[in-house]
Amino acid sequence: MEIIAVLNQKGGAGKTTIATHLSRALQALGNDVVLVDSDPQGSARDWAAVDEENPIVTVGIDRPTLGRDARRLSARYVVVDGAPQAQELAASALTAADLVLIPVQPSPYDIWATADLVELVKQRQIITDGNLRAYFVVSRAITGTTLGKEIREALEGYGLPVLDTVVHQRQAYPKTAVRGKTVLDDGSDAAAAAEIRELAAEVVAILEGAKEGVEA
Repeated sequence: MEIIAVLNQKGGAGKTTIATHLSRALQALGNDVVLVDSDPQGSARDWAAVDEENPIVTVGIDRPTLGRDARRLSARYVVVDGAPQAQELAASALTAADLVLIPVQPSPYDIWATADLVELVKQRQIITDGNLRAYFVVSRAITGTTLGKEIREALEGYGLPVLDTVVHQRQAYPKTAVRGKTVLDDGSDAAAAAEIRELAAEVVAILEGAKEGVEA
């Protein structure tokens, strides 16, 4: 089992969109997936409850026992949808995570707001001798804008790598979410579905590469 924590203590970064879609994409690759909603507001749980046929097993763990309890779940991948403004829950998620994804909107304010979380991640990396992988994900990017290079350079200043995949701001994401689905189920936005599949493939490659490194 591998745990992927989608964390950012600033609200509105696209955590739930990425967590729900990544869960669905990993499942579509033939994996057992459990989605953990650690936000007391329960957005991921609300999403899962809308559609009775939603195929993603979704559970709520919004207590500091998150790190312990997530490890007791049974699935190939456990995806944790992090809670905003909850440092204790973020710290707990980091104790169990194999990979951390930090969604960041392409704005300087959002980049600056990640500083505290990045510090937590780096502390955990020291404790685990670098075994915790952590990446930024450019999220809610506006198609056609020229901010990409500048944003990547700003994020790299924190000392963490940035995923190649960019998740754009598209109407298809909220439109499918309101029905308890994803862009992979809807079929109305091929570009959105392609970037989610690309995200899942990049995540799998990172985790498989990390595993090969340990085995070697």
